[in-house]
Amino acid sequence: MSHVVVIGASTGGLPFAYDIKKTLGKNHKVTVISNNPNFNFIPSNPWLAVGWRSEENISFLLEPYLKRKNIELIIGEANEIKPNDNQVMVGNQVINYDYLVLATGPKLAFDEIEGLGPEGHSVSICTTAHAESARQEWKKFCTSGGGPIVVGAVQGASCFGPAYEFATIMDTDLKKQGIRDKCPITFITAEPYIGHLGLGGVGDSKGLLESEFRQRHIKWITNAKVTNIAANKVTVDQVNDEGEVVKTIETATQYTMMLPAFKGVDTVAKLADIDAGFVNPRGFVIVNDYQQSPVKDNIFSIGVNIAIPPVEKTPVMCGTPKTGYMIESMVTAVVHNIEEMIANKTPTHIPTWNAVCIADMGDTGVTFVAMPQIPPRNVTWAKKGKMMHLAKIAFEKFFIRNMKTGNSEPAYQKYIFKILGIERLKKSR
Repeated sequence: MSHVVVIGASTGGLPFAYDIKKTLGKNHKVTVISNNPNFNFIPSNPWLAVGWRSEENISFLLEPYLKRKNIELIIGEANEIKPNDNQVMVGNQVINYDYLVLATGPKLAFDEIEGLGPEGHSVSICTTAHAESARQEWKKFCTSGGGPIVVGAVQGASCFGPAYEFATIMDTDLKKQGIRDKCPITFITAEPYIGHLGLGGVGDSKGLLESEFRQRHIKWITNAKVTNIAANKVTVDQVNDEGEVVKTIETATQYTMMLPAFKGVDTVAKLADIDAGFVNPRGFVIVNDYQQSPVKDNIFSIGVNIAIPPVEKTPVMCGTPKTGYMIESMVTAVVHNIEEMIANKTPTHIPTWNAVCIADMGDTGVTFVAMPQIPPRNVTWAKKGKMMHLAKIAFEKFFIRNMKTGNSEPAYQKYIFKILGIERLKKSR
């Protein structure tokens, strides 16, 4: 019997736990280690932050659903990984493993910019707890009559989509409340242009999102290095194409949400003390084509915590996002690669890293398809419309239901995506 341990139970770790258990069957053991007793559907956080959702709408307890699938759950912080002993420490508890999958998500690097984050002068939508706090602040802001808003993503950020979503969702909500005219919105981003998304653009994302911002009277500042966030203003250095500071801009604000840069979580980053080949300088896990550590072949990694270089050099540092379907492709590859290793075979499955992203804009939406996510691409397009808004709502219900039933890829979903030419795994060489 093999024991597979996964650290993390979010949109990467939980589907992996279900799929590996289904694939390996009852003769093998699967254990999930999570520092949160709940599964939280992170893509719904922008809705939660303006009060369109409650925590109960987008969260559920992990234990009963994992127990139903005969998957062990350990609630606690994985404080140490001992790769040479095939062990994970949760407090003083020792968990032995045959295969370890790291799906920890990122550490939020709020400390890299003065005043950034919930402990400073900005709100966050990166976690459900943060989004709930942002909702409380939003209610106070709107009740007091509103004021100027700053939203965006700081230098080093790699997840730009939620910033665009939140800017347009706030715009829609303020219109519903009849106070949009009292709330100028400024979008500040490290991206070299609106719609870059850390991906060098997807289809005509530049034209599409610039047009959307113009229609909504949302101003923007690109190539921006945020230097300070205060209670009433955000200060940035704007640079030219060579990265040279051309001017310092102070933007008034009464409500600020800036996405931070990410790092590897401390427990994973400490693997560098054992072998420099485990993680990069930011603490992200280094993997080969099979999502496998080049140092220990029984350690795999999926999701936001893997190391991916920027898709291109930009005047201000922009990371590469790890999007939902891209993570799903990693999950499928790792499941099959561990299955092969248990059968004493060499891993052969390579994820496509195709990206299929649905972004809500409050009263409309946009879908981006990039295959693969990292250019050059075979397919790339972006489409906007009311149907995309409805699709995002439907996807929320669909994904949460799948995470409760333990079926991360229903047959009809696989069939539809196959018709569209969207696959999780690369074809055999």
